[in-house]
Amino acid sequence: MTSIPRYHHSLKRNIVGLATVLCFANPFAAAATSSSALASIDYRYFVAGGTCAAISHGVTTPIDVVKTRMQSDPGKYKSLIPATATIIREEGAHALVKGLGPTLVGYGIEGALKFGVYEVTKPLVVAGFAALSAKLRLKTGAAGALPFLLASIAAGAVASLILVPMESTRIRMVTDPSFENLGLLSGLAQLVKEAGLIQTLTVGIGAMMAKQVPYTFGKQVSFDVVAKFLYDFLNSQPSLADAISKVVQPKWTVSVIAAMIASVMACLLSQPGDVILTETYKGADEKGVKSKPQSSEVPKSRGLAEVSSAIYGRHSSEGLIQGLSGFYTGIYARLVHVGMIITSQLIIYDLVKQLLGLPATGSH
Repeated sequence: MTSIPRYHHSLKRNIVGLATVLCFANPFAAAATSSSALASIDYRYFVAGGTCAAISHGVTTPIDVVKTRMQSDPGKYKSLIPATATIIREEGAHALVKGLGPTLVGYGIEGALKFGVYEVTKPLVVAGFAALSAKLRLKTGAAGALPFLLASIAAGAVASLILVPMESTRIRMVTDPSFENLGLLSGLAQLVKEAGLIQTLTVGIGAMMAKQVPYTFGKQVSFDVVAKFLYDFLNSQPSLADAISKVVQPKWTVSVIAAMIASVMACLLSQPGDVILTETYKGADEKGVKSKPQSSEVPKSRGLAEVSSAIYGRHSSEGLIQGLSGFYTGIYARLVHVGMIITSQLIIYDLVKQLLGLPATGSH
């Protein structure tokens, strides 16, 4: 009889570990894991994430406007500088800040949830994999970057749900003349009037996740891994660390270098999803040509596969490479845009975290 409690205790411990990794187990183990997760939530990550995302996306709104125009009408807006000049000449400099309201609100909330969910989920998934590895007698660290990948997928999925209506409004304000004089609330109201509440909140969710999941992975995981590597390297080279500290604090050097590398990774990984997202929300007819919806017409919702096929089909007659190149339309503008966003965002994030009493990324 004494063996039953021991067996039950061991089984429960293993199920809790699996629940953390796979997110499904028996209800009692899942509830215990959820309670532990809620108790360990540090809301400072959410504050730091929302602050850095709102600031970094807000100050780069003009570049985002140009990039969105290049993706929605590549025939007219061919490259970064000429496209900027065309917009200012035809519409005035104020056109470069169209969509600022949705950007600040949407990305402020999105940043809070993305950074917060990632930071809270990461140690839980790592602990789950550690328990599973111990049970299966695997080598420590055998999972590699998989726990970070799972945490970033969870964070990217949550961010996608928040961003769908905000990004839809922003893109229509930039590309649709009927939204030109609308603000955030009036733009959202117009979308609801055209398509209904459910479609406004969910249309393009596949396209949004196609952008946000690889974007989150490229940004969060790259920043974590590169920062950790740089701190380990500096700790192994005390003379170099001392030399750097005479000019600037090493942690800022680490933050800037890691953020720049993360910006490139995030941009390259999420560029196809960004093109798909713009194509999904800009409004199009059957031939893929942008059109202004009539007041009595409910815009047709196109799926991820249909939108991807339309993008590929524009240049597919010229060969496979040319067809795929359509998914990298506006890549140079986005490298500048995303580079500025992520580099500034992650530096601000580290700064705010430390002001709130949290350690710098990779330093612990």
